Amino acid sequence: MSASEEVWIPLVDEPIGTIVAQIQNDHAEIGKLVEAPQRLLAFKTFAYIRVGILLGELLLENDVEPYNGSDTWIDKLLGNPEYKARVVDEVKAVAEEVARDIEAEDARLGPDEAARERFREFARRQLQD
Repeated sequence: MSASEEVWIPLVDEPIGTIVAQIQNDHAEIGKLVEAPQRLLAFKTFAYIRVGILLGELLLENDVEPYNGSDTWIDKLLGNPEYKARVVDEVKAVAEEVARDIEAEDARLGPDEAARERFREFARRQLQD
């Protein structure tokens, strides 16, 4: 596989994927932080997990009426502006963390110049013997 090929892991993302995608569409700064394919994959993976955990916590903390054929428990929770804001903040936090982690990863990998010079000197000595 070439370095330019994108690898995507299929994710089961309903309804959480829809929620994350909507938040990403509503907040352009998120898209700018995660525009590279590797960042986007990491962002989606962790955003889905963390939003799912947050929604689960909210469900346990709140009494939600049983499903009556209209709104799901997620819709009911996200109807509360405070809970919606917490979900948006969680998605933004994931994007910021992914951007920071990838920036550190993008830093030059491998030995520094001093280590390279030590290796060159070692190789010269070995070739002379």
